[in-house]
Amino acid sequence: MSQSIDNHERFENLRLELRRGCLSLAVLSQLKTERYGYTLRKALNEQGMEIDEGTALSPASPAREPWTSDQRMEGGRETQQALLSALSSEGKQVLKQLAAEWQSINKSLNGIL
Repeated sequence: MSQSIDNHERFENLRLELRRGCLSLAVLSQLKTERYGYTLRKALNEQGMEIDEGTALSPASPAREPWTSDQRMEGGRETQQALLSALSSEGKQVLKQLAAEWQSINKSLNGIL
């Protein structure tokens, strides 16, 4: 029983690690246009990439990320602000490079598997 728990935990850790990398590419691909966190999550969910509510999709520090973020009014209510994010010019280049890398890795893995 202990071994199956260890195997399950190992699988979950590896699955989360794999998913994190894929999520980064998916988020960048959706920031070609400005999006709020909610609409970003919704767009990803609609395309089959289910994202838990608690998953951080917005940058913690915009200066270190390949996208820009801005606090803006949402729905015309002063008390409700949302973080709006979009790819920076650097981010567009990063997305292009990551997409090419993904294609290469995916091709290799398909052959291996």
